[in-house]
Amino acid sequence: MSEESMDELPEIEAEVTPVVELPAMAMESGEQKVQQLLLDIELDASLRFGAREMPLRDVLSLVPGDVVELDRHVNEPADLVVGDKIVARGEVVLVDGNFGMRITEVATPQLRLESIRCLF
Repeated sequence: MSEESMDELPEIEAEVTPVVELPAMAMESGEQKVQQLLLDIELDASLRFGAREMPLRDVLSLVPGDVVELDRHVNEPADLVVGDKIVARGEVVLVDGNFGMRITEVATPQLRLESIRCLF
């Protein structure tokens, strides 16, 4: 551009607004509130004793009294499954007539969090 055309440009005034940073404490309290809300979410958990692939023919022919053998030995730990992820393993126990689990192994926190990914 020539000097003449530069002189012809209108002057532009702009107001600069300073960026306001929230104190770290305010951020933490907000994050804590969100975390607290997430910690109250109810999740379905189930025990998995083992698995087996079966042809549809065998599934349709099941009758009371049939025994289906699973791929896990009775002394091996059962899986605690949340979502589609194993979050812990342990021994199956009876608690007041109901099945329960005594935890012997726990998955990493990251893997346990991945089990709730379907909620987001």
